[in-house]
Amino acid sequence: MNNISNAEVNGLRPEIENFLYREARMMDKHQFDDWEAMWSDKGVYWVPCAHDSDPMTEVSIIYANRAGIATRLGRMRSKAMYVQDPRSICSRIVGNIEVYPGEDGGVTTYSTFNITEFKRRGHLTHQTTWSGHSEHKLSRHGDQWLMDYKKVTLLNSDGEIPALGFLV
Repeated sequence: MNNISNAEVNGLRPEIENFLYREARMMDKHQFDDWEAMWSDKGVYWVPCAHDSDPMTEVSIIYANRAGIATRLGRMRSKAMYVQDPRSICSRIVGNIEVYPGEDGGVTTYSTFNITEFKRRGHLTHQTTWSGHSEHKLSRHGDQWLMDYKKVTLLNSDGEIPALGFLV
């Protein structure tokens, strides 16, 4: 498959931006089936521990292939994750979206995000802000885009990270 041109990418920008906004909404609403359907069969989901790390030689917060993504979502669907009982309420802002031609007719995106997480446990409440950068590699499958790769680099990934029981 041929790579797409910069002019074609500019024409696709609203469609790609809407894909990223939809993904954020699926994660905020805990719509795990819909979020999982946004992945291709070759999907890789990576949240590194360090900004310049290699998932093959260094530990990651998350490094999952397509089967690993399904396993993670299965745990979340089952409500067996103590850290998410009750589930966090999240609100995401996705911004600074850049879209570039990718490989094999796909696109690569770079964006920033802020997630506000609100957690209630009994009478205690806690609110945390998570910030970072995302890289997506998307490919066209029929009339829809799917994620082949998603890398989420948390700003504080080199520091102490509490349990991540929600999707980033």
